[in-house]
Amino acid sequence: MSKKNQQLFEVVYRECYPMVLQMCLGFMKGDQNLANDLSQEVFINIWNALINFKGESTHKTWVYRITVNTCLQYIRKEKKKKKLSLEKIEHTLVDESQALNTDQNQSLYRAIGKLEELDRLIIMMVLEGQDYDNISNVLGIKPTNVRVKIHRIKKRLKKILDHE
Repeated sequence: MSKKNQQLFEVVYRECYPMVLQMCLGFMKGDQNLANDLSQEVFINIWNALINFKGESTHKTWVYRITVNTCLQYIRKEKKKKKLSLEKIEHTLVDESQALNTDQNQSLYRAIGKLEELDRLIIMMVLEGQDYDNISNVLGIKPTNVRVKIHRIKKRLKKILDHE
């Protein structure tokens, strides 16, 4: 790895870590430990792919794509396992008991976790402050479709939060 790429990685890490962690939290339904692990995995993937970065998009857009792909890959892998171990049951019970003592952010992340994968991605990008054009570039859909999706997602989140 060249000195230039190493410096670029350090810049990308400093600038994008909060965004990556927030997106991972959304995908992992507010589970801080899983989000931290997944964020680390994202930056490993960024490190490995840095040599292939061509600069056709901004670093942030590129990192979004890697983050989304890493999170979706993790979710698919977990779905394939489909094992319900005693550990997972205990973890779920602990999460439910802690849910009574959480703040609004965790309630929001749990609600986001109930959304479909694409909707979770979109709302996490909105929370990160991304504009419609950037979201549309990452997802490959038109900005007008992004606006409609965001409106519908917000309605679903309100309904989920009202029923909690």
